[in-house]
Amino acid sequence: MKKLVVLNCEIALACNVAKGRSRIGSGIDRFAKWLLKYRVIAIPANIISNSKMAWSIVSRIDRVRVRRQRERISKGILPKHISIIMDGNRRFAWNKSVGKNIGHQKGKEKLKQVMDWILDLEIPYLTVYALSTENMSSRDNDELDSLYDLYVTGLTEISEDPRIHSKKVKVRAVGRIESLPERVRNAIILAENRTSEYSNFVFTVCLAYGGREEIVDAVKNIATDFESGKIRLDEIDTNQISKRLYDSDIPDPDLVIRTSGEERVSNFLLWQIAYAELYFSEVHWPSFSKSDLYDAIENYQFRRRRFGE
Repeated sequence: MKKLVVLNCEIALACNVAKGRSRIGSGIDRFAKWLLKYRVIAIPANIISNSKMAWSIVSRIDRVRVRRQRERISKGILPKHISIIMDGNRRFAWNKSVGKNIGHQKGKEKLKQVMDWILDLEIPYLTVYALSTENMSSRDNDELDSLYDLYVTGLTEISEDPRIHSKKVKVRAVGRIESLPERVRNAIILAENRTSEYSNFVFTVCLAYGGREEIVDAVKNIATDFESGKIRLDEIDTNQISKRLYDSDIPDPDLVIRTSGEERVSNFLLWQIAYAELYFSEVHWPSFSKSDLYDAIENYQFRRRRFGE
């Protein structure tokens, strides 16, 4: 009991320290913005901030900070399964005054980076939300065609990526795959077949996916089995639904990350994230950094998971 009390106190202290740092950092930011209103300070500040030496120093400090952050989270309990709602490609493009296609392209490149960071941490499961059933009905045909082309390119690249094969990453796509164009389905088959024998890591991409639709499909499957006499009424429980989900072979997510400042799950893994920890990042997906990932994991490590207790 004493050990439990001490552990709770340590966790509470760590959370308070983190919150304190956040408040101090926010205060410094506000003070700096206030100072920059005055021309006598703003002019030299802009000169310094645009100098190569200043950026070199900042970059070096940032690399050191990220390296120490990695060492810190590696000493804690890492999540086994991280799921990411990759939001903000279009808003990133609008902010940069470039086309939506550029935003989606940058998002694809970011996913490859994040996968590398996840593999480096040896987190065995990564699931990403790439295309929802709602996206398929709300986006215009030109944007959808562009997205489909990106998926074909991305899945083909993954199937040929030396690191995917050296790390033995199994690639899977889940959702109502039959509703996707043939070229996307063929790219999925290619990536899945070339990695089907691997089991060290599992990368799952949700395409034409909806959490409610997944549950409906599972219930229909149960109803069919009940009608044919394969299952009795008293045998229908949560386990029967869980094992009929698209991703029934992998554990439920421990940590769900959503980028771009939105604080909702948007029909993503509704059944599986019942006890997942949720983390919302302000940055748009193409701008998501290694430090942002480490922040999410460190935040996860500060929490006490209760699982309904």
